[in-house]
Amino acid sequence: MCDKILLEGLRVECIVGDLPHERTFPQELFLDMALDCDLSVAAKSDQLADTVNYVAVINAVRHSLISAKCQMIERAAQVAVDAAFAVDKRISAVDVSLRKPHALPGVVAGVHIHRTRSL
Repeated sequence: MCDKILLEGLRVECIVGDLPHERTFPQELFLDMALDCDLSVAAKSDQLADTVNYVAVINAVRHSLISAKCQMIERAAQVAVDAAFAVDKRISAVDVSLRKPHALPGVVAGVHIHRTRSL
């Protein structure tokens, strides 16, 4: 399948990191996500019920990242994937690029992961 819903520039303030100050103060994460799903039905019907509700995905990802308080950005990316999969069974795969812009002065740390839904 080559249809994708793109969510770019999602910003989430949450606890993320392993250092003591990172466990106390929220930091900003930036996420870009691509959700693999069949868009052909919605393209014909023009009805929200026939596609993945990306607002629900965004809300689930935000809530999950805020709740998770991850130590590693690798885990935060997986939390975002799991949240997206939980919203809609029509999502067959998820790509996440996650960036932590204030990890170090002058450096943006990030990860990119791709996950396919388990059968």
